[in-house]
Amino acid sequence: MESGYLFNMFVFLAAACVVVPLASRFRLGSVLGYLVAGVLIGPFGFGFIENPQEILHFAEFGVVMMLFLIGMELEPATLWRLRRMIVGLGGLQVLLTTTAFASIGLAMGYDWPISLAVSMALSLSSTALVLQMLQEKGLMQTSAGESAFSVLLFQDIAVIPILIIMPLLATATPSIDPNTADFLRDIPAYAHALIIAGVITAVVLIGRYFSRHLFRFVAKTRLREVFTATSLALVVGITLLMLAVGVSPALGAFVAGVVLANSEYKHTIETDIEPFKGLLLGLFFISVGMGMDFALMQEQPLSISAAVAILVATKAIILFVLGRKFGLAGSQDTVFSFALAQGGEFAFVLLQFAGGLEIISPDQSSFLILTVALSMASTPLMMMLNDRLVRPYFMSVLPKRDYDTIDDSDNQVIIAGYGRFGQIIGRFMSAQGVNLTILESDPDQIELLRRFESKVYYGDASHPELLRNAGAAHAKLLIVAVDNADKAVEIVRIARNEFPHLTIFSRARNRRHAYELDKAGASYFQRETFDSSLVMAQEAMKFFGFNAITMKKKAKKFKEFDEKMLRDSFEFFDKEPELINFARQARSELERILQGDQLIDESLEKKA
Repeated sequence: MESGYLFNMFVFLAAACVVVPLASRFRLGSVLGYLVAGVLIGPFGFGFIENPQEILHFAEFGVVMMLFLIGMELEPATLWRLRRMIVGLGGLQVLLTTTAFASIGLAMGYDWPISLAVSMALSLSSTALVLQMLQEKGLMQTSAGESAFSVLLFQDIAVIPILIIMPLLATATPSIDPNTADFLRDIPAYAHALIIAGVITAVVLIGRYFSRHLFRFVAKTRLREVFTATSLALVVGITLLMLAVGVSPALGAFVAGVVLANSEYKHTIETDIEPFKGLLLGLFFISVGMGMDFALMQEQPLSISAAVAILVATKAIILFVLGRKFGLAGSQDTVFSFALAQGGEFAFVLLQFAGGLEIISPDQSSFLILTVALSMASTPLMMMLNDRLVRPYFMSVLPKRDYDTIDDSDNQVIIAGYGRFGQIIGRFMSAQGVNLTILESDPDQIELLRRFESKVYYGDASHPELLRNAGAAHAKLLIVAVDNADKAVEIVRIARNEFPHLTIFSRARNRRHAYELDKAGASYFQRETFDSSLVMAQEAMKFFGFNAITMKKKAKKFKEFDEKMLRDSFEFFDKEPELINFARQARSELERILQGDQLIDESLEKKA
């Protein structure tokens, strides 16, 4: 192996290790970190790597892996559950965005084949960028995250017909990809498109039956590395077949994923390939950063800035309007529209494909590729801007929904917050005939719960008047189960001041939060992960052969001791040296108690 390749790989990894943690530290996200790292080490930065195209071809395999995993998500059950969002929201987004950009192109005087080809490429967003950002921010399970996933899924499927349509738009004899089979080079464009469709259909149909037997045969070897090699070989093999018929490798991987979507070995394959995907995607984004042509940016700064602004603004407006039409609340809709407002990695593929077909010129291709890259680079910044400025302002000027009129104001128990924590409490108490008044401040959560026929009232429990309307003046117990730590302390403080007779139970995030709740006047608090962690600790000890009854007794003593020490530590919580000394003494005392019990248990076992 040449030292030059090793040096390039070292520079890639070192840049990622330095820049990405810094970007994450300032909440800019890993993707922006990768892009910045690419700019710094590329020809327009410090120049450590002069030819990013050499690395880009290798790094594009990260997109290939990602598309393979996305294809595996196309289970019939998933498609059916999200059919309205995928076909309706995703289909309308692609159609309206393509129409909007095609209209802009025609208005600027470009021919309709150029306008249509470019608009189809720009209608797609970055699956790699958006999914990684949503996962990092914990937004995948929200309505905005699910809607974004549905749109991205439709866009990835839409690449297939777009790649078939592109050759039909060519007005000149296109240059042939050297990977394309010789017998396909002289046939008409429509015949080529039919062959592509036929090959894709054949791969899906044959693969669904063949792959099951193949992986069953390989699994019998019980060699994990052979299983991983088979998975990668299948991806690469189908990718090569797609290249042979003149289709992008990313589409080939997507088809390979579809083939395995219903395989019983699907989850094992995903686990094996996930590390490759993450590393190679990072390299892909670094390559994108390296490939940004800042010389072109210096030549045409206003044109490129305007193109990026038009691209992002047009997509964001269309997405926002569609999000409202499909029931996304304002807070979720801004996340949805900002997240998908950029161009995507498929735009690089489609624009290069259009250039090879001579639909667009090399200069136009370079201009558009830089525009897409800059739109991707701007997305993490836009998301940060949305979180800190746009959403708070937007929510402040929107007409606020009136709090619900509460009918159950004579109940003795009020639960504030009905997420994953509050629902367990509510279901347990309701099943035993206890009547509850439940308050929740998230409109999206309210709508979701009401679909399951749960009686939940919309309102913010930090408002004294709402607590009064909920019956706090004569209720006996208030359970604060909101997931926002500061909000929980605020509710406890207000409830204690306004309704001193109330017994207040509260969910605590950690020891510091428990301390704040105690100061605010909570009668009882429960750390949200303490009991579940202690149960798992018992199971872990039982796994290593320790007696189950003994572990249960020790867990009980551990819990009693920890809760006592926690309350005793409140005296020192704002005095760090004293708190550290107290924690050391408590740890030694706990070890003495548990180890003393172990000696007693061992002595009793010997006598028995």
